[in-house]
Amino acid sequence: MKAMFKSSKRFLPTYIIIALNIVVYAITSVIGGDFIYTNPEVIWQYGQDNSFVLNGGYWQLFTAMFVHVSIIHIFGNMFFLLIFGLRAEEMFSVKEYLFIYFLSGLAGNLLTLLLTLLFGFDMVSAGASGAIFGLFGACTIYLRRVIGQSIMGALLFSFFLLIISSGADVNNLAHFGGLAVGLLIGYLLAIRRKLKVAHDYRYTYSVRS
Repeated sequence: MKAMFKSSKRFLPTYIIIALNIVVYAITSVIGGDFIYTNPEVIWQYGQDNSFVLNGGYWQLFTAMFVHVSIIHIFGNMFFLLIFGLRAEEMFSVKEYLFIYFLSGLAGNLLTLLLTLLFGFDMVSAGASGAIFGLFGACTIYLRRVIGQSIMGALLFSFFLLIISSGADVNNLAHFGGLAVGLLIGYLLAIRRKLKVAHDYRYTYSVRS
């Protein structure tokens, strides 16, 4: 079983990402002149303003993952990033961890942008929650898959967390997009890991025989 998990504890990506988020929040607070709530103009500039993105500001799809609207917002996100991030470090390599985190966050932001394209519903959003949901989804389904249990429990648990985290002022699309991508990547990594372990076992057995 230990061969199925790759530790990235020496690099500690979770603490680095948390530190980056805190630094960005401090900078945006200084720029906006308020440490409790981020100035709306700062959010429009560095968060995800879908109208701006559609007019060429594609870099906001990335910067929005590090911008938070209030001190409560960043505290909540960093708390869950610490929980799910440290768990992910026990299961994935650094490259896998970062791939899951940023692709999930980007997927959530792209899904939010897609709503604008399809229905003309404009919105401004910010936060790391899409990426965090990706880590959660990847960990949940990966663990179930590598130990040979049904993935239905992981899907139901993920759906339950998605429901209780939804709200009127929450970017539910970012949560859903990040979670979906995290579940997919976690599932594929689990299959790949199991196949590799099975192959190595068969090779070792044939050599010894």
